[in-house]
This record gives sequence, structure tokens and C-alpha cells, in this order.
Amino acid sequence: MPVFQDATDLKTFNIVVISAVLTFVFGAIALIYPRAADNLLRRIEQSLSRFAERKRFAVIVLFFSVIVLRLLALPLLHVPAPGIHDEFSYLLMGDTFAHGRLANPPHPMWVSFETFHVNWFPKYASMYPPAQGFALAIGQLLGHPWIGVLLSDAAMCAAILWMLQGWLPARWAFLGGTLAALKFGAASYWMNSYWGGATAAIGGALVLGALPRITKRARVRDAVLLGLGVAILANSRPYEGFLFCIPAGLWFLWWLAGKNKSPQPLNVRLRRVLLPLTAMLLVTVAFMGYYNWRLTGNPLVLPHVLNTRVYHTTGLFLWDHKGPEMHYRNQQFEDFYNGWARENYENTWADIVRVTREKAVRYGLTYFWIGGLLALPAVPFLFRDRKVRLLLVTFLLVSAGALVVIWSNAHYAAPLTCVVVALIVQAIRYLRTFRIKQRPIGVALSRAIVLLLVLDTSINTARGICDPLLWACQGDPSRVAVISNLEHTPGKHLIMVRYEKDDHNIHDEWVYNGAEIDNAKVLWARELDPEQNAKLFAYFQDRKIWLVTPDTDNTYLEPYAPLSTPQNDSDR
Repeated sequence: MPVFQDATDLKTFNIVVISAVLTFVFGAIALIYPRAADNLLRRIEQSLSRFAERKRFAVIVLFFSVIVLRLLALPLLHVPAPGIHDEFSYLLMGDTFAHGRLANPPHPMWVSFETFHVNWFPKYASMYPPAQGFALAIGQLLGHPWIGVLLSDAAMCAAILWMLQGWLPARWAFLGGTLAALKFGAASYWMNSYWGGATAAIGGALVLGALPRITKRARVRDAVLLGLGVAILANSRPYEGFLFCIPAGLWFLWWLAGKNKSPQPLNVRLRRVLLPLTAMLLVTVAFMGYYNWRLTGNPLVLPHVLNTRVYHTTGLFLWDHKGPEMHYRNQQFEDFYNGWARENYENTWADIVRVTREKAVRYGLTYFWIGGLLALPAVPFLFRDRKVRLLLVTFLLVSAGALVVIWSNAHYAAPLTCVVVALIVQAIRYLRTFRIKQRPIGVALSRAIVLLLVLDTSINTARGICDPLLWACQGDPSRVAVISNLEHTPGKHLIMVRYEKDDHNIHDEWVYNGAEIDNAKVLWARELDPEQNAKLFAYFQDRKIWLVTPDTDNTYLEPYAPLSTPQNDSDR
């Protein structure tokens, strides 16, 4: 019997059970009655196949369909509230970009505002690569950061369809784009949170979508899109993006050298492809160097690297060993960096097994659905298919790279999204050919796979389930409610956050602010020692000072009063 950590794990287990039961039922029906509703489903397939031949139009329709359907689902899946440390860091980045800056000057009272995944020196900025921040900034300028999430997720689905059109017949490419939209366009944390996934997936789709077009036509446009894809990968998931680009780069060099009987002469390949691609890559390197210099003071030091040097004592890879403990300026950092982060991974084989198992569950629930297991009999055929060899190599290399990293969030492998979809579609194509005594069980199973994903998405959306993982997109609306309350209260406000010393969830952090600290109507600060608190109050003497205690009451605000200490009580 499984042991559940909390109610969230139990809900995820129930989601999996429901999907498994439906898969068993639909699989049995497909095997026993393979011709059930054959005429109706065949007519639908033929109609969609004709539509898919209008390739550009299909891409545009898919983009807007994702947007419209997700907006229609708003009564069930509301605009997400941030809740994870990473989300707030990304939102800070988006707010900074929306104000027309790459970074912000450090604040004199930064000690009171210090929070996770944020650098304060030499600049106040998020530690993450900028691609997701640009998407959130676009959304903020349009009215809300989530609009940027919505647009980027829809663009990802459209980009995957465009990529597949370069690899597969139009009708199969459209099936892949539809599967991506169903899987990631509604009940997915990529759509229902702020910590990304879609931006890196767009980069991967542009890279692998441009390559087959370049080998056929050698157009400048495709070279630019290839360079744009590399730029997005470098500025969203640099490590995984680098691994992703290795097979693509080798294939490109093979083509450039004329080893695959390219119809274009060498001078055309150099002029139309290599030159614009080189220009795009140089611009990317220049931007990244400038961005790093503005945020860290060194063109070669990423903000993430700087944050790791300042705060972390644990490594990134399974073979890394922990450094000595650091001293931090608040108890929450002590508990997170010297406690949870160090205890989470101890460099033992048991830890490696646990982390790998955790990755398998998270990645599986994010990129696949239980009904997809019906395609397993066709998977061996993929390894004999020369047409998808590059996709398989890319999948295996990036997957291996993700497995050797300690941390296990599924969006780390987001560049692979288009590859996963392409391989699923190709497996379904093989499955369609399966017959037993002239009974078209493969066709029936392929239809069941698609219908099961439709059911999964529909059921989860109807139940208001933002993602099978749940925890990845269940932000606490209480903090949003507090802000909304004070936004409608005259004056400016400073909220002091007091945590319980022995009963605080280190993942439930409330101290986050935007790019404009001094001008913000509502500020969040960490309650520290009386001396630091006094400096903070003197600096913000024009603000009303409030107290919030998330560990005891998530929404109650009261005028701030210092916490009584045993010494203070004895003095009385």
C-alpha cells in the first residue's frame, strides 16, 4: 500500500488511478471491438487531414485555439497565484523588464528584503536566465504576467506543430500539435504557474523545425529561426539547451560539408545559411555577455552561478559533494540552505535511486499520459527508423543530462518537448499498422490513445486540477488577498512577515517584492532583530506598518508590534 506524504500526493495518486482505469477500459474495447464507431471516427480523421494540409493556417488556428480554450476554462482553472520560490523570482524579473531595465540597483534595506533565488549585489535581480522573464514582462505590459504565460504556452504548441511539419506528413504533424495543446495547454503547470517550460520548448521546436527545412531549401528565414531557437535555449535552459544542440549542431555541420547530398551548392549554403546563423549566434553571445555584465559585473558569470556562490553549499550534479555550512542573516535561510537543501541529497546510492525515481514520476506525469502506454508495442520500431534517429539521439542525450542533475523539476527538460511529441506520433503511426487476423486493432488503439488524452485533460480541467503534480501550481491565494486588501487602502504599506520558529514550512515564503521597492504601494519585509527592524522603520517612516503571521493565520493583518522576548517579560 502506498504511503502518502500529504493530501497532494493522495490526489495525484487518485488522478493516476482514474487514468489507469480508463486506459484499461478503452484498451479492452479497442482489442475486442476494433471497428467500434469506425465510420464516424474515420470521417473526423479525413476532415482533419484535409485541414492539416493548410499548414500555415493550421499553425495559426492552433495558436488561437489554445488561448480561447484556456480562457473559456477560467471559471474552473483561475488565473494562477504564485506560490513557489522560483515563481516569485521569475515575476521579479518580468517586473524589472517591464520597467525597461535588465536589473535594479541594490536597496539600502536589502537585508530585510532578502529572499530566495534573488541576487542583491552588484544588482538586485532574479538569478534565472531571462527568457521566461521576457514572456512575463510582455504579459505584465498587456495587463497581467499570466497573459505572457498564456501567450508563450500557445506559441509553444504552434511552434511544435511547425516543427513537426518539417519532419512528418501534414496530418500527423497536426495530430502532434493537437496532442501538445491537450497535454500542455490547459491542465499543466506550464500553463498554470509562472516558472516556465514553454519558452525553452519553443527554442527546441525552432531548432529542430529549422534543420529539415534548411537541408531542403537553404533559406535565410530558416537560418534565422535556427539561430533564434539556439538563443532562446541559451537564455532559458542553458545546460539542457547546450546538450540539446549538440546532435543538431553535428547534423548541421554534416549538411554544411555536403555529406548528405545537399541540392544547394556550397556558396549558397554559406551565403544563405551560415552567414545569417553566425550573425544570430554572435548577437546571442553579445547579449548574454552584456546581460551577465549588467547583473553580475562579469560577462562570463551567469546570475545563477553568482547566486550559487553566495548562498549554496550543495552541488548541482549527483557526484558533487557538499561544502561547509554558511551563516545566513535569517532563520529561514538557515533552515533552507543548511537544513533542507543539505539533507535532501547525501551522495549515497539510496539518494541516487530516490532522486532518479522522483524524476521518473515527475517527468512521466508531465510529458506523458497513462493512455500513451497503449503505444508501447510500437516503440521498438522507432529504434529502426532512420528518419527519427536525430530525435532519438537528442532525447537520449538530454535525458541522460537531466538524470545526472540532483534537482528534478520536469520543466528542466523542456527543450525535449517537441522531441517527445514527435516520437509519440511516430509510435502511433507504427501502431496503426498492427493487425490481428485482419482486425485493425492498431487503428483502434491509436484512437484510444488520443481519446484518453482528451478525457484526461477534460476531467482534470472540470475538477479544477491545474496539473497532475498539483504542488507545482497550487499557489497560496492568501498572500494575493492581503495585497488586494491593502491596494484598496489609502497610503503606502509595509508588511512585516513573522514566521513560527519551529513550525514553518520552508517552501511557504511570503517575502517577495517587485522591481520598484521604494515606489511600491505594498512591501513585504522579513522580521529580523530589533536593530535591523528599527533601521527599516526609520527608512520607511511614511508607511503604515503591518504584521502578518502566515504560519498561524494566512489572511489576518494587524498593526505591527514587536514580538515579546523572555528578557522583555522579566523586565516588566
